[in-house]
Amino acid sequence: MNNSSSSKSHGLDQPELSGPTPKSLRTKMGKPEDSEKKIFHKKLKDVEISVPIVYGNISFWLGKKANEYQSHKWTVYVRGATNEDLGVVIKRAVFQLHSSFNNPTRVIESPPFELSECGWGEFEIAITLFFHSDVCDKPLNLFHHLKLYPEDESGPMSTKKPVVMESYDEIVFPEPSEAFLARVQNQPALIVPRLPAGSVLPPPVPVEDPSKRKRGDTKDHPMSQWFMNFSEADELLQLAAARQQVQAHIAKFRREISLLDGQQQQQVNSVSDQ
Repeated sequence: MNNSSSSKSHGLDQPELSGPTPKSLRTKMGKPEDSEKKIFHKKLKDVEISVPIVYGNISFWLGKKANEYQSHKWTVYVRGATNEDLGVVIKRAVFQLHSSFNNPTRVIESPPFELSECGWGEFEIAITLFFHSDVCDKPLNLFHHLKLYPEDESGPMSTKKPVVMESYDEIVFPEPSEAFLARVQNQPALIVPRLPAGSVLPPPVPVEDPSKRKRGDTKDHPMSQWFMNFSEADELLQLAAARQQVQAHIAKFRREISLLDGQQQQQVNSVSDQ
């Protein structure tokens, strides 16, 4: 299944979409725990930050260059659903390949979070995402079945028509820290709620040296022409934005009700004192 090689896309044929597109998911991460490290990060109640992602693979048949052990070049990746930079949230990604590969545990320390290989067999790839310190302490585990061969195995294979297999997910961070929201509130890769009028966030603090940071979006990726468009994902993004606005209104109403309850209780206490 092994031997390494980077891959590039060729041709203008439509990609072979392998099987039905998996249903969109919504993965909610655990709320940040109270600890000495987190005690300085004030949490925002009734607030969620969402990160739409796509993970999958694109594979090309090698044609005349194929042999018994190397029949396909493939790339497995995690990208933003709209090809924006995920590096503002994800610190590194770990891809666990089949044990037949040299160094099967591959660590990608910066975006784009991807790796390319060459082999002949399909297998499950475990993908672990680690987040920046102000985002979440716990990693997220994803699983992707590497797809090399089209569903219609009776048809001829093409070196210009890749097999594409992608899944959509929306990572949700409930009760984020003020530091996290302040840092990413203008980042297009995330769905960030509107804060109530009068809310003030602390100045954003970068989690890495901006001068050393590389561009991490995949808009000009050499294989972007093969990326799938998730129309359902677009609807989910709109729903997520609407949901966060509703949650912001609910939080505002709760504060107003709490304030009214407090005023009412004061009136009751003043009457009982007379």
